[in-house]
Amino acid sequence: MGLILWTGRGGPWAGAVPDIRDMIGGRAGERVVDSETLIRETQRRVAAALKEGYEYVGPTNESDRFLRRNVWSRVPMVTVYVDLVGSTQMTLELPSEKMATIISSFAQEMASVIHKYGGYVLKFVGDAVVGYFVAMHNPLRACDSAVTCAKSMISVIRDGINPVLAQYDYPELRVKVGMDYGENVVARYGSDPEKSHVDIIGPVMNIAAKIQATAKPDQILVGDDVHARLHPDARALFRQVVWKHGEWKYRSRVTGDLYRVYEYSG
Repeated sequence: MGLILWTGRGGPWAGAVPDIRDMIGGRAGERVVDSETLIRETQRRVAAALKEGYEYVGPTNESDRFLRRNVWSRVPMVTVYVDLVGSTQMTLELPSEKMATIISSFAQEMASVIHKYGGYVLKFVGDAVVGYFVAMHNPLRACDSAVTCAKSMISVIRDGINPVLAQYDYPELRVKVGMDYGENVVARYGSDPEKSHVDIIGPVMNIAAKIQATAKPDQILVGDDVHARLHPDARALFRQVVWKHGEWKYRSRVTGDLYRVYEYSG
């Protein structure tokens, strides 16, 4: 079984099991992510990390190279924040070395999923992962890919990481995912083009983080600028969040109205 990711303009929504004839024929413009293999590989790596201190080989250098090539450019992208829920309580309950292994494994498994769906890993911030999908040439594809990636992240945690943790009587992991679309500026902190720190700055980074902060465990929230660019089949699986207690106060940079946020309900 695999997840289809369409790499043409706006393509079909990922998530359904592909027709076997399409997989064999290898239709142009599609990438197949084998979800069963992805979960098995996750289980193997996490089990090895807990038993033997398995060390990951992360894809973050690819992001660094991309950013250095585009310093001081305005880059359209989908920014994705993935935050681990309940890590403070876990820190109180587990030995520090085991907690460090779990958080490190979680972060790097999320990075692996981002990489498989064509995104970049910007950084790890404590128990959170920040990634982005470049939308220079095809914003529709970037938005579809980011949402499909988020769905896969939750599946990997539920079916890949948590069963391994359960074998050790460790608490299960849950995450909150938030994302937004727009232009960010690639900034370099220093004059050395090879060694100075590079990062992404812009309102999209801030709004994506704010969106993630309002999510519930295992919930995917997207800003209106992502939702508007999704394939219609994907868009139909989202519903607008209704804020009842004034917990969302951020307004659209274009209209000035309260910025709409949507939750995945498929």
